[in-house]
Amino acid sequence: MGTPQQEPQSQAQPRRSDTRRRIQQVALELFAEQGYEKTSLREIAERLDVTKAALYYHFKTKEDILSSIAEDLARPMRELIAWAEGQPHSLATKQEILRRYSDILWGSVDLFRFIQENQATVRELTVGENFRSSMKALGELIKDPSAPIAAQVRSVTALFSMHAGMFVTQNVEGDPEEKRAAILEVALDLVAQAETSVLTG
Repeated sequence: MGTPQQEPQSQAQPRRSDTRRRIQQVALELFAEQGYEKTSLREIAERLDVTKAALYYHFKTKEDILSSIAEDLARPMRELIAWAEGQPHSLATKQEILRRYSDILWGSVDLFRFIQENQATVRELTVGENFRSSMKALGELIKDPSAPIAAQVRSVTALFSMHAGMFVTQNVEGDPEEKRAAILEVALDLVAQAETSVLTG
């Protein structure tokens, strides 16, 4: 009798995870469509075609939903920062940071767009502070504090050019992977220029 009772339990966790991801996806869609402040839990539940009670089982507030989405982004960013901190402060390391950040950025493109388009709201939430801290840490890792100011600006610009490129190309026709590659190429070139100016300066 023990085995039949265990089977539903082993299947329940994947179902809960799927429901959780679906809530996150739908909430982010609504936040993007009508703004975070104007979106209610009731509307999220209606879009999902579930009761508010079913939604409460997973999340109690909108910020809980947003925080859970942000945590999915924060985890790989923390891993990237931890990796970079253990590497030599070389051009190869900086370019690898950009490559790995490109993977993170395009893996969470909807959240990045939400953060960019709702800066005033995000600034007041924990997710905003965590994101700013992570970006500051990456910026410090990708620049050389002893380099000329122009070189430091190029290095940090390389990081943020990936955000700008994502928005610039979203309304440009073309293969998404080609656009992503072009954006990364620009970022890699900027950090290489910064390195060259230090060596020749």
